[in-house]
Amino acid sequence: MSALPRASVIIPNWNGARFLPTCLDALRRQTFRDAEVIVVDNASRDESLSLLRERYPEVRVIALEENRGFAGGVNAGIRAARGEFVVLLNNDTEAAPGWLEALVRALDAHPDCGMAASKMLLFDRRSHIHSAGDSFRTDGLPANRGVWQEDRGQYDREEYVFGGCGGAVAYRRRMLEQIGLLDESFFLSCEDVDLAWRAQLAGWRCIYVPNAVVYHHLSATGGGPISSFYTGRNTIWMLAKDL
Repeated sequence: MSALPRASVIIPNWNGARFLPTCLDALRRQTFRDAEVIVVDNASRDESLSLLRERYPEVRVIALEENRGFAGGVNAGIRAARGEFVVLLNNDTEAAPGWLEALVRALDAHPDCGMAASKMLLFDRRSHIHSAGDSFRTDGLPANRGVWQEDRGQYDREEYVFGGCGGAVAYRRRMLEQIGLLDESFFLSCEDVDLAWRAQLAGWRCIYVPNAVVYHHLSATGGGPISSFYTGRNTIWMLAKDL
């Protein structure tokens, strides 16, 4: 392994102790080893920190004193990260063994791309799609390509897309240095779409990587009325800001 890792996997966590073992055990099984793992804890009140300390000594832990949301937590991780590629991963996921290697290979093969989107499948219904990259619709709303569809190979082609779902996406550090990090005023929801907008406006593309597979518990730690509020508000903010 080189002195500096090629990739930094950043996992924001808020009271997600029940999900962390599945997520982190899957990262231990990755075929790509030149990576560091950073968990940013958003002032959890469960046993997340003790679990990380006792069972995952290889993980770098950033313990925030307050909940700074998805955007604030991820940004704290990015600022501490050392990798050429910054890879975001939700805590309620299980990455297939070749996931990280596929993302790194795709960005190496596509120097015009600052983003690489994973193929996200539902954790409990692994034959169905959560996201095959993000799209932006003509009605002004962002969308997960293929959401709820049965995976019949219709998204098995590597291709350019608008952006990647923040639950499992890789960013080129050089791009982030140019366009900036996630907008922390969004707190949660649509901050990944806003970043994709800024990247596209700056000339960076996003490649969808169908063999970078992740299984995701959809909205396991961020659903409900709070999520609905931020999604509605931030969609309007994003349109005003980027469109």
